[in-house]
Amino acid sequence: MPSLYEGFGFPVLEAMACGTPVVCSRAASLPELAGDAGVVVDLGRGAPTELAEALRSVLSDSEFSATLRRKGLAQAAAFRWSETTRRTVDVYHRGTIELSRARQPLPDMAGDVNQPARRA
Repeated sequence: MPSLYEGFGFPVLEAMACGTPVVCSRAASLPELAGDAGVVVDLGRGAPTELAEALRSVLSDSEFSATLRRKGLAQAAAFRWSETTRRTVDVYHRGTIELSRARQPLPDMAGDVNQPARRA
């Protein structure tokens, strides 16, 4: 049974990470996750025929299946936790640099604490 809804699409990524050719629906995040490493089918009208053709092509064309396996492994690698962590840290790092560049120095409200206060 094809998925009609996925919050993130871990099954697609897990399949690709294992070297399994992927056929998935055009639902939620699945097309983005699969990219060109999977066959994405529309489950609207004609869905059974389109789904059957996609499965047939993956099962009967060994060269096509091998291409999907190779692309799938590369696609899944882009979503590894280590890569996600690296990208997240990079965003925070760039954000702190931009914030520090944009921040103006605070005015010296107390004056020089080493000098006696001036009298008017």
